[in-house]
Amino acid sequence: MGNKYVVVDLETTGNAPKKGDKIIQFAAVVIENGQISEEYSSLINPLQSIPPFIEELTGLNDEMVEHAPVFSEIAPKVLTLLEGAYFVAHNVLFDLSFLQEELIEAGYNGFYGPVLDTVEMSRVLIPTADSFQLSELAIREGLKHERPHQADSDAYVTAELLLLLLGRLQHLPLITLKQLEKLSSGLKSDLDLLLDELIVKKETSIETLPDDLEVHNGVALKKVPIHKELVNEEQIHFPLSHFEKGEMLKKAFPHFETRYGQFSMMDTVYEMFSQEKHGLIEAGTGVGKSLAYLIPSAIYGRNKGQVIVVSTYTTQLQEQLLSNDIPKLEKMLPFSINTALLKGRSHYISLAKFEQSLRDLDDNYDTILTKMQILVWLTETNNGDMDELNLSSGGVLYWNKIKNDEAVFMTNKTWLSRDFYYRARKRAQKADLIITNHSLLLTDVVADNKILPEYSHVIIDEGHHFVKVSGKHFGLTLDYLATRMLISQIGLMEQKQLLFKLEQILEKPEWNNHELVHSFEVNQMIVALNDEMDEFFRVVAIYTKKKSRSANKYNRISCRLEADEANAEWLALQTSAERFFFLIKDFNEVISARLNLVKTKKELLNSREKASLEELITLNDELIEIAAAIKEMFLHPTNEFVSWIEIDMRAVQNSTTIFSQPITVGSYLQTQFFNLKKSVVLTSATLSVKNSFNYMLKELGLQIEDCSTLQIQSPFEYEEQVKLIIPEDLPEVNTIPLDEYIASITEHIISIAEETKGRMLILFTSHEMLRKTYELIKESGFLHDFAIIAQGISSGSRSRLTRNFQKFEKAILLGTSSFWEGIDIPGEDLTSLIIVRLPFSPPDEPITAAKCDQIKQSGGNPFSDYSLPEAIIRFKQGFGRLIRTRNDRGMIFIFDRRLVTTKYGNAFLQSIPPIQVEKKNLKEIIITIKEWL
Repeated sequence: MGNKYVVVDLETTGNAPKKGDKIIQFAAVVIENGQISEEYSSLINPLQSIPPFIEELTGLNDEMVEHAPVFSEIAPKVLTLLEGAYFVAHNVLFDLSFLQEELIEAGYNGFYGPVLDTVEMSRVLIPTADSFQLSELAIREGLKHERPHQADSDAYVTAELLLLLLGRLQHLPLITLKQLEKLSSGLKSDLDLLLDELIVKKETSIETLPDDLEVHNGVALKKVPIHKELVNEEQIHFPLSHFEKGEMLKKAFPHFETRYGQFSMMDTVYEMFSQEKHGLIEAGTGVGKSLAYLIPSAIYGRNKGQVIVVSTYTTQLQEQLLSNDIPKLEKMLPFSINTALLKGRSHYISLAKFEQSLRDLDDNYDTILTKMQILVWLTETNNGDMDELNLSSGGVLYWNKIKNDEAVFMTNKTWLSRDFYYRARKRAQKADLIITNHSLLLTDVVADNKILPEYSHVIIDEGHHFVKVSGKHFGLTLDYLATRMLISQIGLMEQKQLLFKLEQILEKPEWNNHELVHSFEVNQMIVALNDEMDEFFRVVAIYTKKKSRSANKYNRISCRLEADEANAEWLALQTSAERFFFLIKDFNEVISARLNLVKTKKELLNSREKASLEELITLNDELIEIAAAIKEMFLHPTNEFVSWIEIDMRAVQNSTTIFSQPITVGSYLQTQFFNLKKSVVLTSATLSVKNSFNYMLKELGLQIEDCSTLQIQSPFEYEEQVKLIIPEDLPEVNTIPLDEYIASITEHIISIAEETKGRMLILFTSHEMLRKTYELIKESGFLHDFAIIAQGISSGSRSRLTRNFQKFEKAILLGTSSFWEGIDIPGEDLTSLIIVRLPFSPPDEPITAAKCDQIKQSGGNPFSDYSLPEAIIRFKQGFGRLIRTRNDRGMIFIFDRRLVTTKYGNAFLQSIPPIQVEKKNLKEIIITIKEWL
């Protein structure tokens, strides 16, 4: 594209030009005829001091800009650069608003030419990027980014990114460009001008589509990859000698090191499958458990003609197995294996719904952007799986309209051969190895229409999560925002949403609708439904505030829901729930009658009407689920389930959720899963407590006599690689007020961090303690040159916070719940770990309290039977964050002295690899760090 583009980046004293914030550095990179033709950069004197946090971010200070020109002196040069050009920036509205303000103040006209935003363009053209931050995109696309947050470096990288994006645009098929152009007038930047130009250019030549693309029903998409039928019938006979196993692994790992634990696990998995026994295998960090179960699974499956199912905790772990471990497995085996990845149906796009939605024009910004992202993504994806996309929250709402589900009206056969979900299922039917997740596995167990083919042998990886996922799975959830959103999507007649569209169809003479309730009455029902929902959640909030003792303005408070006929709040709640329940039922009957009538002549409907009715059916089904949840939680509660309410005190109405779960899932799993399968092998790094599997077996509903168990120690030399220290000069955690405790641990954190130069992970058990510690560290000013990243305070997902932590030389990462496991920071990126307190669940946490009550009633000891083993398993997970490879070295500081002052403290130490525990005061700790690191 032979246009002139001027890529601009500014550093400023803040982010509000209208409130007097000023530019302190201006940089521009000019692109002409597809090449960088000029660079210009200047510091600018803002005539005000630079705030400390801007100095920290950019490295620019008052002395550096003291003798720089003021903006009005460089304004003529800026205007010359911008003449006849596109103004381009990464987040263009920020840079443009500053520039306009400064130009007008200097007595010039502002810039009113076309603008392009590389954030917006990246979202559309790189829809699968994890993040659209400039530094993240630079890493992803292999662009060198020398000095982030300095205008000249940022502008240059943005210019390189722009050239890359323009290249991607040119390679898109003409039909996709035309569809993007139709949508692009709703964007913030002038991408439509570029698209117009490109389309005109492409229309003058004959387009030949790349071999791997096709156009179907007016949408360009990747062709179905042809799966070769496997004819190689070679078998491998187990058990193999150590030598044979080593030779096999060397094919994928040229620098293979023998790990006897891995060999032992391979034999045990094969044996459990052959003997048709269930089993638990605890494999310490570094054993290489993925391949230790994949190799025997693939061989057993081939030898016996069986399909083997491998289930992981999350869809990310599924992807990891498929992209990382399966290719290695294929290098090792003398036969090919057919592997299929299968997720729940709503993960896949419905191309029929998407094609129809492209005709809707009344879209908001998020929907337009998401449609554009998907048009580009369809030219790249083999799987049609939503997890590949990086969608905004508005984009997720739109996805819910085009996700794959059972179609009643849109039975569009023309898309069937290209349907991603249908293809994934078909692949699974022919697969030797199916990779799925715990949630789908459990859905399939109780589903009438099975998703997975017949199978009898299963590996459950991250097995310590299986109980928790089962609890959620057999449980129920009722959420205020989700319910409100659902009712508003049906909408009142005057809002012209789905109800209005249904009534419009029924007004046509071909439907004899005299039997139906009048549309005025249906509209009144929606009004009543909305009012009753608000009232119900208001009563829920009153009940929670009355019952909850831990109300705190920062907290999500939670309280257990207990049926009590003598309690006025409970009776009010039950009455409100009953009214809400019957209103939903009545409304559901009215809508179902209407939909049933329309179904009788669905051939008279156009595709837009069919799409609206599909949406309405989905919402109507969800309403039925809400009614069922209300019935089970409030109208007929049982003792087997525990129900509780969670509320965020900062936005009570909008953040109220009610949960209900079986107190124990063992009996469900036993009857509905384990008894129906020949061999289920659960594996994880944390399944035992004090070298015994009894706790986990009981949670899973398994009997020790029906199971095999195996414990494989980590091959790492923990004695050599780890120092475990307990500070003697810290108070006991429960003996002083929280604020005093936080003050004393903060002093220790600062001293240890200064000595270890950061690279530190700190694990907390409560968000309140994390937040207060973070604030105190910041206030102290001692660690001003450290990047301090805190979960729930610094923005971003767990993986983004971890990536940011790894980017800085001196960094501290503070995390709670989800950071105790599943984050992997090998090598020197992490050299010290602090565990602030032993991870016992709060005794008033509803599910903990209910389990403890149940244990007490059956004559057990709640502490030793449940609270202690649960805390030990989490402690082992936290401990496992530090040493990830054979070469890692590091220090673990445990601030909770109960580890050495109580009898049960020893149970924690017996559950981790044997290492010496050292008790020292802060002075001695500093000396030890100096010697050790």
